[in-house]
Amino acid sequence: MNLQERLELIQRNTAEIITLPEMRALLERKKKPRVYCGYEPSGPMHVGHFVTCTKLLDLEKAGFETVVLLADWHAWLNKKGSWEDIWNTAKTYEKAMKGLGLKNTEFVLGTSFERKAEYMDDVLTLALNTTLNRGLRSMQEVARDIENATVSQAVYPLMQIADMKHLKLDAAEAGLEQRKIHMLGRESFHHIDYQKVAYVHTPLITALTGPGNKMSSSKPETMISVLDGEEEIMKKLNKAYCPEGISIENPVLQLCQLLVFPHQETLNVKRSAKFGGDKTFHSYAEVEQAFVKKELHPADLKNAVALALSQILEPARKAFK
Repeated sequence: MNLQERLELIQRNTAEIITLPEMRALLERKKKPRVYCGYEPSGPMHVGHFVTCTKLLDLEKAGFETVVLLADWHAWLNKKGSWEDIWNTAKTYEKAMKGLGLKNTEFVLGTSFERKAEYMDDVLTLALNTTLNRGLRSMQEVARDIENATVSQAVYPLMQIADMKHLKLDAAEAGLEQRKIHMLGRESFHHIDYQKVAYVHTPLITALTGPGNKMSSSKPETMISVLDGEEEIMKKLNKAYCPEGISIENPVLQLCQLLVFPHQETLNVKRSAKFGGDKTFHSYAEVEQAFVKKELHPADLKNAVALALSQILEPARKAFK
């Protein structure tokens, strides 16, 4: 795979790369760069998480060494449960992610290195150079109950910045909700004697209930778990927001684009002859075009995506049998 092909794979289905010239320079400079994605182990792992896992697989194919941080201390600081609950969930996440294809990825538990003196020195150095308002502002998209924020939630982004140094990263990958924390990192790395890392941001999947919210583990009605079976996925997608002809903030189309086509070459739609008969789509662009032109009915799209998604998630379910 040449440099341009690697860059195209890295950019596939991303919201942004910060920055593309830095990413190109990194690939030219280093044979096997190191990239991570961090996950708070709280609640069921859902298909929104699988979007970032899918991008990690792209990065692996593009020549990166991939790391998953199971951010147990972050989850605790963000009021996501007891230590026992968090650690049990972390084990579940690791097992599911390996089932979803991350077999060559290094899994790291946050507290395995974050309690060391040199790490805490860096966190406190960052604290000396970051205003409380700046720290809290960076947390607006990821904090629980930001209106009643605690000091722990201002420490959270500083730890995330220090994580990147102590995991020896060249790049970080995350959903777009992490952008403000990452921008704080770009402003702050020099305080802890570390170079800027490149960022790969993936889109957020709209809640199944419709625009205005993202898919969330804390709101079961908004999400599909990676361990849901075909019947449950079908049931959830049949109720999902998917107005005829509308592609903007349409979670069913987003699942098709961000998960189905990266893992399958086609989408097979089954329907009776009076509604056009069976149809095979060979790209997401074809699906979206047909849907916007109202040549593909929401019910047919939902059924096809549900079946495809169930097949793609089957290895994760098998990991727990």
